Amino acid sequence: MKNIMKRVAAVSLAAAMTLGMTGCNNSKGSKDTLIIGGIGPITGGAAQYGIAVRNGAQLAIDEINEAGGINGMKLVFEYQDDEHDAERSVNAYNNLKDKGMKLLVGTVTSAPCEAVSKEAAKDNMFLITPSGSSINCITAGDNCFRVCFTDPQQGAIAADYIAENMSAKKIGIIYDSSDSYSTGIVEGFEAEAKTKGLEVVAKEAFTSDSATDFSVQIQKISNSGAELLFLPFYYQQAALVLQQAEGKLNIPVFGGDGLDGLAKEEVLGDKLYVSDGVLVLTPFAASSPDPKSVKFTEAYKAKFNDVPIQFAADAYDAVYAIKAALEKAGVNDGSMSASDICNKVKKAMTEIELDGVTGKTSWGADGEPTKAPQVMKIVVENGEAYYVAA
Repeated sequence: MKNIMKRVAAVSLAAAMTLGMTGCNNSKGSKDTLIIGGIGPITGGAAQYGIAVRNGAQLAIDEINEAGGINGMKLVFEYQDDEHDAERSVNAYNNLKDKGMKLLVGTVTSAPCEAVSKEAAKDNMFLITPSGSSINCITAGDNCFRVCFTDPQQGAIAADYIAENMSAKKIGIIYDSSDSYSTGIVEGFEAEAKTKGLEVVAKEAFTSDSATDFSVQIQKISNSGAELLFLPFYYQQAALVLQQAEGKLNIPVFGGDGLDGLAKEEVLGDKLYVSDGVLVLTPFAASSPDPKSVKFTEAYKAKFNDVPIQFAADAYDAVYAIKAALEKAGVNDGSMSASDICNKVKKAMTEIELDGVTGKTSWGADGEPTKAPQVMKIVVENGEAYYVAA
């Protein structure tokens, strides 16, 4: 576990140090060069997500270029840091436009994505977010698509899985009331839970300003008689909850894709709180035996000396979705305007099916993906945490 964390820290530091180099190619694009932009947090608390997206997208772009490109065009990837901040994300978007961006992979997190998608809709710039799961991330225009599930979808899928595969009927929830990602998942979970015979016996909130001490919420969950703890927020706070719940709760734990990364988080030294395994709703796990996952994981490790998380897999699939749509649309001139490319690609997106590392995915005209959900369990052995299929 400690070695894994050292690798994560090293990658984060390297990313921050080389940020000024990322996107240093100032080409505006040409007939045989197509510029794809990317935006996400490289520094700050959400950096692990942004680094994973950047790396996953870069791996896909390198593979595509090595195989000859797309319709005679080689790809150039320009990626900028937004520090998980909406204003900085819009600034990054404008900088990328100045650099000649024709399509955007991003943004990574929901609040920045909501802001950037409005700008992209005004420009008719094709946008595909790997991981922006808020409903409003892609509602600004028909130019916007996503790879991941929406927050309410995640909540509904989680409720379905618990009802169909677990014995727990009484659910305790801890959630971040200041975050649209967390509240969106809770909304979908509660609505579906009612139809599935699940009872929410405790629903305890915290905010970003009070995300360090969860003793009150944990005690209320314990007093409620909850048989399962649902954690619909990000892994940094979840790690603290699990640490503080050690010895106080002995019930299964289930979370959304924001918990991806928890297997890398060091909690109580080399010990992670696990009761029946922490279950994570995620379409990808590096330990999966699926051949596509194995191939992607090995290539990612070789290139970045790190283990990929779901966000990297989503970004990898986002780039290959762009490739499939460009090929379907017959786009072969990187000097075309972003709007003209978008008109072709957004139609083609509704006509393709991607067999990617996060599963088979197709898209509707609303930009939403259709794909099968997967649930993974975190297993801890000999101080190392990894995922297995639940």
